[in-house]
Amino acid sequence: MPTKSRVCTQSLVMDFLEVSQQAAIAAYPWIGKGNKMEADGAGTEAMRDRLNLIDMHGRVVIGEGEMDEAPMLYINEILGTGTGPCVDIAVDPVEGTTLMAKGQENSLAVIAVARQGTLLHAPDMYMKKMAVGPKAKGWINIQLSLTENMKAVAQALGKNIKDLTVMIQDRPRHEELINEVIEAGARVKLFSDVDITGAVATAIDDIDVDLLVGIGGAPEGVIAATALKCMGGDFQAILLPHDEAEFNRCVKMGISHPEIPLKMDDIVNTNDCFFIATGITGGMLLEGVKKRENGALMTHSLVTIGGEMKNSQYVHATFSS
Repeated sequence: MPTKSRVCTQSLVMDFLEVSQQAAIAAYPWIGKGNKMEADGAGTEAMRDRLNLIDMHGRVVIGEGEMDEAPMLYINEILGTGTGPCVDIAVDPVEGTTLMAKGQENSLAVIAVARQGTLLHAPDMYMKKMAVGPKAKGWINIQLSLTENMKAVAQALGKNIKDLTVMIQDRPRHEELINEVIEAGARVKLFSDVDITGAVATAIDDIDVDLLVGIGGAPEGVIAATALKCMGGDFQAILLPHDEAEFNRCVKMGISHPEIPLKMDDIVNTNDCFFIATGITGGMLLEGVKKRENGALMTHSLVTIGGEMKNSQYVHATFSS
């Protein structure tokens, strides 16, 4: 067993930034080529190779699947040199593989990292989600109706409800939510994939998104919650196992009562955490990978770092390779 390090998890930020960049660069040649499996494989291999060079004892809590489903970055895989901080790692080397394969916007390489034992081990199933930025932190309640939450968020933001923008994934399962937003007089902003983007957008003043709601993947929910924890936002969720097998999987992963709503600290139980996203294709948050005339590849990343902060803090960083 590794000895627990007193070194702050956040000391690894620059190492993980390079990991995210390398995954995006590896996926870049596959943009618009219609082969999402090859792109995901390239991003995954690049991410894993670089992770194993970092001085840490890292454990994948959210990755490409169980060990029998994924040869790399599988759940519970141990990564790093074995020295340094002990950390939980949640990754998606190519978030939005279909978008990337079609040459569409908003595909990302994403990583969330936290002190070991503090990230929720979310099963790969659906999760009901609600996310807001720092100004509406503490005002949402996922057990109440969307209309009640819209009223609360509007009040927190000092807005009329008709000026509220609610981001929802464009899926048939969300038809009632979409209609509820419209009936309340608010604006709906639909997106096709990657709800991590919408969750993070609620915490950035320059982007007109006040609230994200809907049902999406639970692993992505943990990653989004980590980003919002760092930025001072709020995130609530309820796991939605659709059968006994999924319910039992929750229990096996330590979630004995999946029906109980999860608040931010239930999902990310530390401030010693960070989130990194690097654009593969350009979109709402980030520019995509770009090739310069000299052949160098430019990447654009978003880094959020947790801590006792009254205001959200984030940084856009551009690097070349």
